[in-house]
Amino acid sequence: MAKIIYIEHNGAHHEVEVKPGMTVMEGARDNGVPGIDADCGGACACSTCHVYVDDAWIDRLPEKDSMEEDMLDFAWNPDPVKSRLTCQIKVTEDIDGLVVHIPERQI
Repeated sequence: MAKIIYIEHNGAHHEVEVKPGMTVMEGARDNGVPGIDADCGGACACSTCHVYVDDAWIDRLPEKDSMEEDMLDFAWNPDPVKSRLTCQIKVTEDIDGLVVHIPERQI
């Protein structure tokens, strides 16, 4: 299991154990973390699982592919460096301790 830390816009923290092979989005959805809507269910067809990756983790995650880059154009207030779609981040033991910040809202 890998611990993923979700921080809401209001500062509330949610530490969740997520099974490797799942996505960061599935970890939030399955554990009731508010602010990750995941309207498309993880198909990278919306931007409602948008987060800002904590500075310490930006260079430690796999790079965004072109499909994720395109969908981030539809996210609320995207950051060109920190924004990611949690449906596109696979959980591995290497991301144990990952910290993501949930935006004020999703579109």
